Amino acid sequence: MKRHLIFFLSLLFLTSCSVHQKTTAKPNIILIIGDDISWDDIGCYGNPSVHTPNIDKLAEEGLLFNNAFITSSSCSPSRCSIITGRYPHNTGAAELHTPLPVHLKFFPELLRQNGYFSALLAKWHEGESTRRAYDTLITGVDKNGTGGEAQWINVLRYRPKNRPFFLWLAPFDAHRPWSDDNMDTHHHHDPHKIRVPGTLVDDSATRNDLVAYYNEIGRLDTYIGKLQEELEAQGIADNTMIIFIGDNGRAFPGSKTRLYDRGIKTPFIIKWKNEITGGQKTNALVSSIDIAPTLLECAGIASPATVQGVSFKSLFTKPATSFRHYIFAEHNWHDYSAYERCVRTDRYLYILNKRPEWDNGGPIDANQSPSAQSLRAALKRGELDSLQLDAYIKPRPPEEFYDNTSDPLQQRNLVNDKTYTGAIDSLRKILQQWRDQTADTYPSALTADWYDRNTADSLPALGKRGEMPGASKKADTVNAKGIF
Repeated sequence: MKRHLIFFLSLLFLTSCSVHQKTTAKPNIILIIGDDISWDDIGCYGNPSVHTPNIDKLAEEGLLFNNAFITSSSCSPSRCSIITGRYPHNTGAAELHTPLPVHLKFFPELLRQNGYFSALLAKWHEGESTRRAYDTLITGVDKNGTGGEAQWINVLRYRPKNRPFFLWLAPFDAHRPWSDDNMDTHHHHDPHKIRVPGTLVDDSATRNDLVAYYNEIGRLDTYIGKLQEELEAQGIADNTMIIFIGDNGRAFPGSKTRLYDRGIKTPFIIKWKNEITGGQKTNALVSSIDIAPTLLECAGIASPATVQGVSFKSLFTKPATSFRHYIFAEHNWHDYSAYERCVRTDRYLYILNKRPEWDNGGPIDANQSPSAQSLRAALKRGELDSLQLDAYIKPRPPEEFYDNTSDPLQQRNLVNDKTYTGAIDSLRKILQQWRDQTADTYPSALTADWYDRNTADSLPALGKRGEMPGASKKADTVNAKGIF
């Protein structure tokens, strides 16, 4: 009898230890950043044309965010915001291909300092100073393959097994130019069966362009499936958090570099079986600057003062609650001179444009694409509707205001509609308050166009930088969070 009692107490002790370990062990964290992927180009976000079974499975087993937004629809500024938890003009790297300064804190660095094995694979776009954030840095096509996923499983298998890990997985999929070599049948899409966005002309060139883009999303999706299989095989899936996000909208006219939802709204899914009940969705507004403090909190690490974002970990267990009142984003130089700021609420979008004399057909990879050529040909024939024509409007309105409830595509600029005078005035003031609090500036000598907007030919200003927004007020040292 005594022997049975000892066995029972031992079993109880081991069980309690197991439960305690499950709830207190630091989670492994995998952050997957899809390149140039729009939120509505994923199956679980309602796109029936694209094949994303493994991303869809993430949503089925995790938490899907319906209103997640990035801070800039431009590659490196967006990623610099994610890694620092700061707005682009507060990172000192507000323009494309500008590196982060050495004095800022990077959340993978803090994870590493607190016992995590930290690695970045494929696209390294945040500057040399971020090298210190990683134990392992494997960059470039040669080592990561054309899609950028070739090292995922190797790093998972040969990581130190005595430490929790953080992986910054930054594939090249789905960035132009397309590289759908070695695709199997699961990647290929039928050009006759896809959905063409309203911003584009529906012709064979555009459909084939979209198919190549979808094929790259399909390749990324396949590797996400392999990643999950490896986690299961190692027995670490339950306490491994997988986050999927895009850095900005698709590289097509009307999306990338735009401050509409088709530019800054992002797919965002978190799976963490130990802490998140699967199959849930949240409509709460969240910003990509909130990712850093959220992951740090999940790892039991305090956020540094430099982080402007706020943890949304509470949404893991209470997804029906609200979070942010306001989303802020900006458009700075990306091949071409620009200065736009926006504030978005759950109902409204207000955009301020300090360079309205220019059009916005997207960066070079978008405005020189087959889809763009189709748009230009239709433009000459006078066949574009208002949504397609938007990429070529010049001058643009200095202010734009949209009611997302009645106009989800944000086509009808209501800035002169007296019905909305109160809401417009309110958001105008809120945007200015945010700019003042976070030390945003509008330099008179912004970086100029490096290329011709129509032909993409190099211009005399190629390689020359102007003054960075926020530089005159040392915004990279300002930690004010701004209005929430």
